[in-house]
Amino acid sequence: MPIKTLSDTARWMAYARAMETERPDALFQDAFARRLAGAEGEAIAREIGAAEMTARGIAVRTSVLDELILQTVSGHDVDLILNIAAGLDTRPWRLALPSTVRWVDVDLPEVLEYKAGVIGSERTACQYESLQGDIVDPKSRAQVLAHCAGARRVLVITEGLLVYLTPAQVSALARDLHGQSSFMWWLTDLTGPRALEMLRRVWGPRLRGAEFRFGPADSVDFFSRLGWRELSFRSSQEEARRLRRATPTPLLSRIMLMLSSASFREEFRRLSGVALLARDTAVASDDT
Repeated sequence: MPIKTLSDTARWMAYARAMETERPDALFQDAFARRLAGAEGEAIAREIGAAEMTARGIAVRTSVLDELILQTVSGHDVDLILNIAAGLDTRPWRLALPSTVRWVDVDLPEVLEYKAGVIGSERTACQYESLQGDIVDPKSRAQVLAHCAGARRVLVITEGLLVYLTPAQVSALARDLHGQSSFMWWLTDLTGPRALEMLRRVWGPRLRGAEFRFGPADSVDFFSRLGWRELSFRSSQEEARRLRRATPTPLLSRIMLMLSSASFREEFRRLSGVALLARDTAVASDDT
């Protein structure tokens, strides 16, 4: 069962979380993942291939985002979390979030309706809402942002989204988020140019319903020009080693990396990872 639409990737990712959950040394427990993935999610993962490798990568990304969400909420008195392109994320049910926090999932109707049908009336840790919307459409995006009016300190999450958008679409989203004075932090995974090219070459032919588009050469500069300052960057490679989910690297590759220039090592470190951005008080520029 190949991926026909971008929404199909949500079941694929749910299956990856299920694989991690079922490990004896699981980094997290997602009690809903296997049900959300369903037979379709498993079929997609098996047809695409490299299911175990994918599961390790998703486990790392999920765990790092879990940590940063909890740290940001507890350290900065966040009162609303806006989860854009939420997919089949189950964090409102499985993270130890304060009961006073509002969590708003935004995605297409079919995704949210499917998730609600599977999870049913299971209780969330925080105040949960699902909001139908297409964040790429300017009018729909404006409605989503208006829904958050009244919040004081908002954390935005865009997990697994930006890589599928064009630079112009990411710029428009960044400007609109920056235009909301209460939107203080933004958590997102990022892909560098080399990794983007690998995704296009290796995964592109297998994901017929998805296209990889966003992988800036300098993400720090890209987002700073749009009013977002990078507070931290968690490298996927470094986090995979820390969390014991790294894929073994050949000795020759490790030696070549050690002998390479500092700039190349930094580029390699930022092949992919998770960035925590903070809203800058400066006005976002009009450059793309």
